[in-house]
Amino acid sequence: MIDPKLQTLRVLRTHGTVTAAALALHLTPSTVSHQLKQLAHETGLRLLEPTGRRVRLTPAAELLLKHADILHSQWELAKADLDVLEAGEMGSLRICGLSSTVQAFIAQAGKRMREANPRVRLHLAAVESDEAFGMLESGDADIAIISPTDATPQPSDPRFEQNFLMDDVEDLLVPVDHRFAGRGSVALAEAADEEWVSMTECVDQEQLFMSSAAAAGFTPDRAHQGDTWSSVSALVCTGFGVGLYSRLMTIPVEHAVVRVPIHGRTVPTRRMFTAVRRGSTEQPAIARGLAAIREEVARRSP
Repeated sequence: MIDPKLQTLRVLRTHGTVTAAALALHLTPSTVSHQLKQLAHETGLRLLEPTGRRVRLTPAAELLLKHADILHSQWELAKADLDVLEAGEMGSLRICGLSSTVQAFIAQAGKRMREANPRVRLHLAAVESDEAFGMLESGDADIAIISPTDATPQPSDPRFEQNFLMDDVEDLLVPVDHRFAGRGSVALAEAADEEWVSMTECVDQEQLFMSSAAAAGFTPDRAHQGDTWSSVSALVCTGFGVGLYSRLMTIPVEHAVVRVPIHGRTVPTRRMFTAVRRGSTEQPAIARGLAAIREEVARRSP
C-alpha cells in the first residue's frame, strides 16, 4: 500500500485548501491537517506555505509529488496483476461522466456489463468533467468520460491516462415555425442576431458555445439559460430563443422543435475522452468497463 499521507498531499495539490481536500477524501479537515503534519515530520521537509485561505506547495513538496505520482501509477499496475489472480472475479467498478454521456451510453454499457457478469458491483454518476478528475484522484471513480475544459488536467498530466473516445457534433435547435426550420443546414454566423438559450452551469458546453460563436464572428445574446438539455429544448420550443443541441441527446417528443445541422468552418463539436488513473487500465474490471463503453459508442455510430 502507498502511504495514504502521500495521497492526501496529492489531493491537496488539486483542491488547494485543507477543507476541500478533506471533502474529496471523505475525511475531516483536522485529519487531513494531522496527516500533512505527520508527512512533513517524517520527511523533515516544509511542504506547505499559507497564501490567504489557501495553501501553496513548496518546491520540496512538488518534488515529492513527482515521485508520489510514479508510485501511485506503479500501485495501479500492481493491483492489475493482483486482480488477474482473482479468476473470473469482476469486483467493483465506478464510472462517472457528463450527464449526456450517462444517458447516451454509460448506463447502457453498465447494463450490458451486469448482464455479462451479475457479480460486478457498479456505481454510475453524472458529474462535470473537472469533478470527474477529482473523483478519479480520490478513488471515488475508476473511469471517467470527460470533455476537456480550461479547468481540466492536460493530457500530459502524469496522474491520468486520457484517450479519445468520440466527437459529439451539435446542431442548431429552433422552434418548428422558425425561419431556419425548413433549411437543410445553416452556418452558425447566420444565427448571430438570434436570442440564445445557453447552458451556463455546464462548463464544457458553455465554453464550446462561446468559442464557437467567437469563431463564427459574433457575441451571442444569451437571453435565457437552461441547466439540462431538456430544459434548453423546452425554452426553444416555447419561443425563447435558439440553442445548440448535442446529437447524443434525444429531444422530448412533446417539444415542437427542429434540429438544423450546422455547416461551414465552425461546427460546434465536443471532444469526448476516457480518463483513468495512470497504470490502472490493465485491471480487469477497468479494462472491461472501457471496452464496454467503446462498444456502446460504436453501436451508436452511423
